[in-house]
Amino acid sequence: MSQQQKGLLDKSRYNDIECDRNKIPHPETVERETWGKKIEFLLAIIGFAIDLGNVWRFPFICFKNGGGAFLIPYFIMLIFIGIPLFYMELALGQYHRSGPISIWLHICPIFCGIGYGICFIATFIGSYYNTVIAWAVYYLIASFTAEVPWKSCNNSWNTPNCVSLQTAENITNTSSSPAEEYFLREVLAMHKSTGINELGNIKWDLCLCLLAVFIIIYFCLWKGIKSSGKAVWVTAIAPFVILFALLIRGVTLPGAEIGLLYYIRPDFTRLLTVQVWLDAAAQVFFSLGPGFGTLIALSSYNKFDNNCYFDAIITSIINCFTSLLAGVAVFSVIGYMALKQGKAIEDVALKGPGLVFIVYPEALATIPWSSFWSILFFLMLLTLGLDSSFGGLESVITALSDAYPKLNKRRELLVLAVIVYCFVLGLPTTTYGGQYYMQIMDTHGAAISLLFICFCEIVALNWFYGVRRFSDDVQAMLGHRPGIFWKISWCFISPISLLLIFILSIVGYAGISLDDYTFPIWCQYVGWAITFASIVCVPIYMVYRVCITPGSIKTVRINFFLDNEPNILPYIYSTLQMESRQQHSNISIKQGCDGW
Repeated sequence: MSQQQKGLLDKSRYNDIECDRNKIPHPETVERETWGKKIEFLLAIIGFAIDLGNVWRFPFICFKNGGGAFLIPYFIMLIFIGIPLFYMELALGQYHRSGPISIWLHICPIFCGIGYGICFIATFIGSYYNTVIAWAVYYLIASFTAEVPWKSCNNSWNTPNCVSLQTAENITNTSSSPAEEYFLREVLAMHKSTGINELGNIKWDLCLCLLAVFIIIYFCLWKGIKSSGKAVWVTAIAPFVILFALLIRGVTLPGAEIGLLYYIRPDFTRLLTVQVWLDAAAQVFFSLGPGFGTLIALSSYNKFDNNCYFDAIITSIINCFTSLLAGVAVFSVIGYMALKQGKAIEDVALKGPGLVFIVYPEALATIPWSSFWSILFFLMLLTLGLDSSFGGLESVITALSDAYPKLNKRRELLVLAVIVYCFVLGLPTTTYGGQYYMQIMDTHGAAISLLFICFCEIVALNWFYGVRRFSDDVQAMLGHRPGIFWKISWCFISPISLLLIFILSIVGYAGISLDDYTFPIWCQYVGWAITFASIVCVPIYMVYRVCITPGSIKTVRINFFLDNEPNILPYIYSTLQMESRQQHSNISIKQGCDGW
């Protein structure tokens, strides 16, 4: 590329935000609010990574996929996909000190659509994830009674089929437990809706719980990291304290060993099935949370020389450790319930929300001090959900305020607008048929589109911006370059794995399902429209960026696409060869693989 062409390219690259490449300051010189204490950032990302899925999804996935044997693919996926992506996003946000949209102006502007796609995904998730937190609030309030209301069948919402554990000998195939009827008939009131075509009225007590959740979120986010940094001291630490208390209580229950054996007993034959490895990759990916924009947003408020490498490792370890402990706490109680009901573990271990809103509450109702233990349990669910919601919505707020600086001048109003938007979008989840709406959003809101967004992110950074430049950025912050392991993971292992999972997710798509209910065909169309709403942000912005860039296609626009690393494969090969030769130099043990 000639100097004249390169000059034209540099000047045109940022013309839509009234900025050219030469005016972009070095990230270290950018004035930006930073976390008051390092521990606040750690608590924020730990709280985001450890959410409700650690309690209800990981134990069931582990149980379903071979028990203790599942830990083999889980740890492999954690090492080769989870931690590298987590480290990459923390370093990316910390170096460029920008939100998920504007950060791509520093890297490869044609990929700014990634940031807009992230905003769509975050608001889709916020529309129904906070309803699950609202359920926890509903249960928490109901627990402040002498006897929890899901203990007996003597309530207005119970049916003749209700059978409590005290009369377990009368259980038939059509029987239902008090906890099941409380959740389905009192909390959700699903019996008042015939399906997605008739959602019914808003259940106002549940709607008020959802409103309370959003009010809490608003006042924790409205002042930025100053307010959220204080909130995470409670929302990130409290779940661990309560989880340990529940774990100790669980393992002391009769029959706990039955559940624990089912949880940890290895079935190595399951490792021969592809689905087990896909489940392991999905669990690691959605648990640590790369691609949501949250890690980029939160790390952008770090000091420039913060050790994000340490943060990534310690957070991933804590996340994994918490999932394992949650499994012990959950399956010890499931073993207790199986013994008490005279059922097999498979008949007790419900998946998804049913595990924490039916099975666990039912078990707590049978032990002494049931109200106290219920309060602790649902307080844990509330705090687990809140700090994950903080992170998800903060990614949207930071993305918009950095991309459009005028919005940042009135952050309180911006936060209010985002909160109101998500609340309105979530109102259908509080109707009698809200579960059907939630199932559509849960199936299509993020599962597939997030894989695509994260794939684009890692390709844009390591193939267009270039892994060498990214390594230079990391060295500028930490004083050492990422090792060969990280570069191979970023350039090959992670993107290939993400692309494979993305393709298999589409090929293996089984439609939207909820128990025995059959969704009408139009729901599939609406669901895919929701999925593509975030995916199309990437190609649409590419077309827009190419159209607004002056110059001919050959001399400017194609070069604009590939300007950063014109010969990526030979470059990567030569870089790895060069660094391999440096391996035999004096590399400190402390630096490990980062000594490359």
